[in-house]
Amino acid sequence: MGPTYKRVTTNVLQEMKNNGEKISMLTAYDYTLAKIVDNAGIDVILVGDSASNVMAGHETTLPITLDNMIYHASSVVRAAKRSLVVIDLPFGSYQGDSKKALRSSIRIMKESEAHAVKLEGGSEVIESVERILKAGIPVMGHLGLTPQSIYKFGTYTVRAKENAEAKKLVEDAKLLEKAGCFSIVLEKIPAKLAKKVAKSVKIPIIGIGAGSDVDGQVLVLHDMLGMNNEFNPRFLRRYLNLYDEISVAIKKYDKDVKAKKFPNNNEEY
Repeated sequence: MGPTYKRVTTNVLQEMKNNGEKISMLTAYDYTLAKIVDNAGIDVILVGDSASNVMAGHETTLPITLDNMIYHASSVVRAAKRSLVVIDLPFGSYQGDSKKALRSSIRIMKESEAHAVKLEGGSEVIESVERILKAGIPVMGHLGLTPQSIYKFGTYTVRAKENAEAKKLVEDAKLLEKAGCFSIVLEKIPAKLAKKVAKSVKIPIIGIGAGSDVDGQVLVLHDMLGMNNEFNPRFLRRYLNLYDEISVAIKKYDKDVKAKKFPNNNEEY
């Protein structure tokens, strides 16, 4: 066991990489679950734009708004006493306009009191990254499969299998590091490439479907708890099957209410 950190900061994550300690990261979107995640000792909580799918039922991450993200982020920040809280900049809040990117990031930091923002892309968004960093806001990068570009890719398949895309990914990682990003998420890329990236930059690399030779791992909380049963990518390990457990409990409650078994005498005033 490595040292125990009272409060995880961007500095702590760098220290963890330097010491060869793995970083754990999970998503959360509400106060109750964020409190459980934080108390369990997870290092980083990501308030992901995956809230668009998980919380709102949209097909992609594109529809979620900056206001929606700030609402979710505020709830999570109030729960997190130890974890570093990172917020996704949603689609349309930073692409193609670095001044808008800064305004969006400032709103997130002021209104939710979060600790950092995350955005997708490399050279295409570097101007936004630099502008946000100049304002003193920590930035986490995101390369590989970038779900906000799903309509450009046309598929959620593994990225950077071809040499050109792999080469650009390594260059983008170095570019983000040089700009001052404190960490990068690599999503759904070959494990060998992820290992190469983690070795070629000094900042922590967090993987999702990127093998084990990176500095940490991230999963969507609802996926790893088995709260949905439709999503089955190879990289997902389910640690619980809450979908079935919750269904059983709800059916039992429904049955008890209808059979007049709930509430009983002890549950009355």
